[in-house]
Amino acid sequence: MQYNWRKLLLVFIGTLLIDTYAIAQDGEYLIRVMPPGGPAPRLANGKPDLTGMWLPNSAGQGVSGRFGVEPAARRQFDPAVTPELPPQFLPAARARMDNMSGIELELSKSSVNCMPRGVPAIWLQNPYGTMLVHKEDVFVQLYEVLNNFRVIYTDGREAPEYPEPLFHGNSTAHWEGDTLVVESTTFDDRTYIMPNGWYHSDELKVTERYSRPSENYLVVEVIVDDPQVLAEPWHSAPRRWTLTQTPINEFYCTNNQELDELEELRRQLEEEGGE
Repeated sequence: MQYNWRKLLLVFIGTLLIDTYAIAQDGEYLIRVMPPGGPAPRLANGKPDLTGMWLPNSAGQGVSGRFGVEPAARRQFDPAVTPELPPQFLPAARARMDNMSGIELELSKSSVNCMPRGVPAIWLQNPYGTMLVHKEDVFVQLYEVLNNFRVIYTDGREAPEYPEPLFHGNSTAHWEGDTLVVESTTFDDRTYIMPNGWYHSDELKVTERYSRPSENYLVVEVIVDDPQVLAEPWHSAPRRWTLTQTPINEFYCTNNQELDELEELRRQLEEEGGE
C-alpha cells in the first residue's frame, strides 16, 4: 500500500510538471499580464471613475496556486522599474520590533487575531479582491477580507474635530489632477503596517494616491509618515490592481482556534519567564 501511494504521488507530480511545461514552454503562458484596455471611465464631473472589483495582481484573475502564470502577472509592480525601498526605522522602533517573540509576531497578524488589517495594511498585505464604488461625493471600499468596509467622503468635508480612533483612520480627500488623494489620521493602535512587527504610533499619517490610467488598471501608492517610528516617510511603489468580473465573496474569521492556542502559549511562557 505504501508503494502504491508513492507511485500515485509521483504520477501526480509528474503530471503537474508536464502540464506546467506544456503551458509555459517558449514563454507561452496560459495567464498573462492583463492588457490596459481602453480609456478609464469618468464621472459626471470629468474625474476618473474608480468603480470596479479589483485584484492585487497584474492578471485580472486569481493566480494563487495556479500553473502557467506569467511571473509578471503575479506581481503588482516591477522592482527593476519602480523599486520599493525598505522603511527606515528609528533605533528604538527597530529594537522593539527585533525583541518581539515569534508568538507576538503571529498574534500581530490579522489572519490570526481576526481584527481588520486597517490602513495602510489593507493595500499592502491584502491578497484578496476589493470592490470600489465611486460617486462624485463618496468613495466606498468593500474589502473581501473579513468583509470590512470603508466610506470616504469626497465632497470636500473636513475631518471631525474630535475624531475617534478607527482601524481605517479618519480620512479627507481631494483631487490632484486625475489622482484622488486620501489623507488619514487617528488610527486604532492595534493594527500593524506589515506582518513583521511594523507597528505605528498615534502620530501615524497615511496618504493614499489612487489613479486609473486605463480601463483595466487601478494604481495605488501609499505614503506612511510616523515620526515616532520612522526616520523619514516611507513611499510604497505604485502598485497595480487589475479589473475582474469575479464577484466579491463572504469572508469571515470564525472558529479561529489558533488564536486561543497562541494566547495560551504566550501566557504559559510569560509565567515561566521564557521567550
